[in-house]
Amino acid sequence: MFKIDEPTVSIITAVFNGERHIEETILSVINQTYKNIEYIIIDGGSTDGTVDIIKKYERNIKYWISEKDKGISDAFNKGVLQSSGDFLNFQGDGDGFCSNNAIAEVMNGVDCQKVMLVSARIKRIDKEGGVLYLSKNMRKFKKSSLLFRMPLPHQGLFTHRSLFEKYGLFDLDNTFCMDYEHLLRAYKSFPRIVLKDVIVAKWRDDGIGNNRELEVLKEYNRIKIKNKIANPLTLKVIHNWILCKYIIKKYLGMLHGK
Repeated sequence: MFKIDEPTVSIITAVFNGERHIEETILSVINQTYKNIEYIIIDGGSTDGTVDIIKKYERNIKYWISEKDKGISDAFNKGVLQSSGDFLNFQGDGDGFCSNNAIAEVMNGVDCQKVMLVSARIKRIDKEGGVLYLSKNMRKFKKSSLLFRMPLPHQGLFTHRSLFEKYGLFDLDNTFCMDYEHLLRAYKSFPRIVLKDVIVAKWRDDGIGNNRELEVLKEYNRIKIKNKIANPLTLKVIHNWILCKYIIKKYLGMLHGK
């Protein structure tokens, strides 16, 4: 049975050799005032001190495992299969919630029998924790924005488990954009989404996609074509436009020494 007043939230963290930041991420989850939470950590077989840190807090963790995996998509999928929450949220190593009340604020008033996606704002931080930018407060979501980019960062996105039941798990062929591709599967009949003006989580600027922008854009294009969210000509024009924007931005950055 789904719970209307207080949905269960499954928080899933994927980590590999993350001893520098994993404790900070764990504490941001287990210190939440919202109590209807289950926490799952999937470690990819770390060889540093990550596992020791996880063990330190294992009484607060519903499930954790440390074993070699096939990448982030595989790790997230393992977490999904172990979860039982109404909504699922994914926090990478080094990410985490901005305040102890973050999830309580996001889940306030959410009816999990009617709402399939809840999206809150995030802050992008550098390796030292300095704020690079805050995501915009979207007053209205237009699914057409998915034609160009992923406008709903997974750190701030709470996905109803029925979407995984309907559309399946993350695709292991995706290295960078597994969350984006999963949403694109629902593009033609996009589910109801609630937007929350809450800075819920941080997104650390040291992920797998850093300095690999062209690879990310290539994957973006591939998954849009795969899911047939528009006709091929439209998608080609959009991809070329995005590439032009990237090249111009890169060139201007070089001119200014960035």
